[in-house]
Amino acid sequence: MSARTAFVTGATGFLGLHVVEQLLLAGFRVVALHRATSDQRFLSRFTVNPALTLAEGDITDPESLARAIPDGCDGVFHVAGNTSFWRGGNARQTRENVDGTRHVVDAAIARRAKRLVLTSSCSAWGDQPVLPFDESAPQNGGTSKVNYERTKYLGEVEARSGIARGLDAVILNPTKILGKYDRTSWGRLILAVDAGKLPAVPPGRASFCCAVEVAKAHIAALDRGRSGENYLLGGTDASFVEFARIAGRLRGRWTPRFGTPLALMWPAALAFDAISTFTKRAPDLTVQSVISLGHSPLVRSEKASRELGYRAVPLEEMVQNCHAWLVAEGFLTPRE
Repeated sequence: MSARTAFVTGATGFLGLHVVEQLLLAGFRVVALHRATSDQRFLSRFTVNPALTLAEGDITDPESLARAIPDGCDGVFHVAGNTSFWRGGNARQTRENVDGTRHVVDAAIARRAKRLVLTSSCSAWGDQPVLPFDESAPQNGGTSKVNYERTKYLGEVEARSGIARGLDAVILNPTKILGKYDRTSWGRLILAVDAGKLPAVPPGRASFCCAVEVAKAHIAALDRGRSGENYLLGGTDASFVEFARIAGRLRGRWTPRFGTPLALMWPAALAFDAISTFTKRAPDLTVQSVISLGHSPLVRSEKASRELGYRAVPLEEMVQNCHAWLVAEGFLTPRE
């Protein structure tokens, strides 16, 4: 019996690398899409496996998708996404998260893919009045003031449009993902702790999920997910202060004991946004990121656990895994 074929977008990204890795471990033949300008240093390590083929393209370029997706492939894993919270990047984010998803849906239909697994986000639910929430809660992302939340919701609308046209698709909604291959998301917080550049920590709590388990859920969704269904992938609920304190213990650094109220973050966010108008560069703190921090993503994952075998992992283990990778790759020095 020949190996099944999977096509992965966003293959050079944090989660995309995990999905490619788990697909190869599961015996798939994988075609991994990457942009010409993407950093391929980690993806290229998988090329020792002859089951991996790299394909240059861009989800905003429909012709490149049509060339890259194998005809009749078993699964299209649309993992690529723009996670910016900077208003200066809104137009690009909309092109990538909404138009890009439409292009992937169209290409999957045209190439007769057997199933699309869409990586969305819990952010598609926007602000929720009752926490924790599950898949039965109404999605409020479409009316959010945060462009990321709106575009993740609208990306799901594109997927459902494809389902109406005969596409078999499943939608996964991770929360805060932790793991190796991360130096720009939560890994950046660990780097900031080590550098002594974390004077404040946001308030509130979130559901944190393990990148390996999220990637495994993608493969399970291909075989066991119900078409048209959403699956929230949460895990361990913890405060951002708890995360920072674990990072502080690993690095032997001081971290704040309490979260900084959002009201105190607003002046800095407004100032940074104003400055970015001239620098044309995304600041570390923005108005949209402050609004999003107020939308605590505390979710229930019983559906994913029951139907996909999804597993929660302790927060300390997840932070340790990310930290160990940062050390192994030379982004952090080993502690004596």
